[in-house]
Amino acid sequence: MATPTDTSLLSVEMEDEESELYQQILMKAVQEAQSQMPENPASKQIKPQPGFCVKTKTANDKIFINICKSDQIPSPPDISEEELIEILESDEPSSYRIPMSLGEPHAEIDNSGNGCTAYDVAVSSEFFNKVKKNKLFMEFFMTIVLEGLENKYNMELSRDWKMLKNKKFFGSVSEQNIRTKSRPLIQEMDSSPTLSSSSSREKIDSTHKALISEVVSRENEKNAKTQTPLISEIQSSAETPEYIIFSEPPDGNPSFLVAEISLPKVTSVRSLLLDLGEDRIVLWARPELYHLDIYIPFDILQEESGAQFNGSTKVLTVTMPIKPK
Repeated sequence: MATPTDTSLLSVEMEDEESELYQQILMKAVQEAQSQMPENPASKQIKPQPGFCVKTKTANDKIFINICKSDQIPSPPDISEEELIEILESDEPSSYRIPMSLGEPHAEIDNSGNGCTAYDVAVSSEFFNKVKKNKLFMEFFMTIVLEGLENKYNMELSRDWKMLKNKKFFGSVSEQNIRTKSRPLIQEMDSSPTLSSSSSREKIDSTHKALISEVVSRENEKNAKTQTPLISEIQSSAETPEYIIFSEPPDGNPSFLVAEISLPKVTSVRSLLLDLGEDRIVLWARPELYHLDIYIPFDILQEESGAQFNGSTKVLTVTMPIKPK
């Protein structure tokens, strides 16, 4: 029979209290991160500026591709010719991704009075200027554009394309919708009593190791080898930061995940580039400080996710609600 000084009973009671405290702190961190996220729409309309026009064809039709530019589209990582060649010669040449908007087809009339189809493709103004000045980047970019249009509209385009002289646009410039929540906004914050604070973190880590679920497994390692990274690793000098991922509840399919990533060398939130896929966390800390690419064996609700960077503890906290199964 248990006595008032039974240490095993006392231990169980303490574990229950600490488990409840842990869940309360975890929920508070999620609520704070989501409450500080601005209420922005999932997409917005932009009107890109004309750049240059390319002529190509399908088996039966003449096709015009209007390459446009916009300051509201993010630029891809800035790399040199040598780095691009290295990527193209690697086992994963498609790992270097260029943010772009592929517009809807619109019917036009060519100079001969015949019907044709035009597509508008918009990229960042910075990358557009680089493409215009560099032949290698131009060839690479046009290959990506043609493949993107083929995949989106289920057609085959000739690679024998030609840039039209003295013609920046074919038809009229139309507005395009671009996503605004593909990359979570990272909030910068001071030290506060959340999961990122040193006192709370130390207590939870030391007393609740069984409740902390680090989502890294053999399945993770297998998928890391087979899936294409969302952002290419251009230089190997970037370190892999230490991180831990909490799940709530700790067993079964979680309602949400909280990732804490330690970034002691980061001095400003502006150097962080975070991208959440449906099943990945990809983080860059520029210039080449850290790079992290984690496979998550759950479906992340990207548009409801949030992130906070604590400038005092140098910890990035990412909260990710999970799609219910």
